[in-house]
Amino acid sequence: MKRTFSRSQIICHWLVFLAIVVAYAAMELKGFAPKGSAARATMAAVHYTAGVTVLLLMAGRVLLKITHQDPDILPPPPRWQKVASKITHGLLYLMFLVLPSLGLASLYYGQVTWSFFGITLPVATVANKNTQYSLKEWHELIANAGYFLIGLHALAALFHHYVVRDNTLVRMLPALARKNKR
Repeated sequence: MKRTFSRSQIICHWLVFLAIVVAYAAMELKGFAPKGSAARATMAAVHYTAGVTVLLLMAGRVLLKITHQDPDILPPPPRWQKVASKITHGLLYLMFLVLPSLGLASLYYGQVTWSFFGITLPVATVANKNTQYSLKEWHELIANAGYFLIGLHALAALFHHYVVRDNTLVRMLPALARKNKR
């Protein structure tokens, strides 16, 4: 019986986590820099790059989810927890595919030029500020909801580890799983 997620799933999970932290931090820090400043432009570029990185990594996570079986939770949780977990994970996956896609589309329609690790991304030949504004509004709304969903995910993992005392968390942390075998 498999006790932890595969190495590729674990690496991808934590890389997504890091890219999300960078994306959110860059957006929050951007607000401290004056409009038009180099610091603000740098934070925006870091945010865009981290967002596209999230999108690419999440596409990889979806492939890994399809090709790899999740390890069992021991002891098995009640059905309502399994359902809540599926819903939460589904929303997380959907959010981190849709959120950067909306951001990219907003940049495209707003004719915002920037490069993703040296690759200049295309922009619309004609700006569409209404579309850009709508996409940006949806992007920001979902990003704000993300704080709640990410927090719920983290709290659930800690609840399972410290209160329920099952292997939910250690399945994604193989160092803890090895420690618990001793």
